[in-house]
Amino acid sequence: MDVKNAVARAFRMDDEAWRRHANPWSVWTRFAAIPLMLAAIWSRTWIGWWCLLPIAAVIIWLFVNPTAFRPVEPRSWAARGIYGERAWVQDKSLVPPDHRAVLRILVVLGLTGFALVVWGLVRLDVWPTAFGAALVIVAQLWRIDRFGWLWERAEQRRTDH
Repeated sequence: MDVKNAVARAFRMDDEAWRRHANPWSVWTRFAAIPLMLAAIWSRTWIGWWCLLPIAAVIIWLFVNPTAFRPVEPRSWAARGIYGERAWVQDKSLVPPDHRAVLRILVVLGLTGFALVVWGLVRLDVWPTAFGAALVIVAQLWRIDRFGWLWERAEQRRTDH
């Protein structure tokens, strides 16, 4: 089973959900959830097991977020990136080989950042947590930018035919 399709199904990503998720508010509030999740996990040192409440709240938000905003057309940078991601999930052949290589590098960069975040949170060490979060965010922003380019390329193909 393809991981991307499984994730899309888990988040109930039908056509309407993709259009809602393309809303810049959806994109940027998902980024805002990163420091909130880090703080929620870190809060175990201050509030013990009660930290599970803010952690659960962030997780619930991440599941609700893709459908929480009104649908938008691909006009903004963020919206074009999400529409490009949707096109990629539907048709992998849209991505040229050089972009596939970059996307693989971005996955490695994001996973490296995630590993640093986990390490930092387990040890309650600020530098790996912050540096790892920065890597995750940079990889995701770069990925959205690549998908925005993909969307523009796919749209150009459609208008040319």
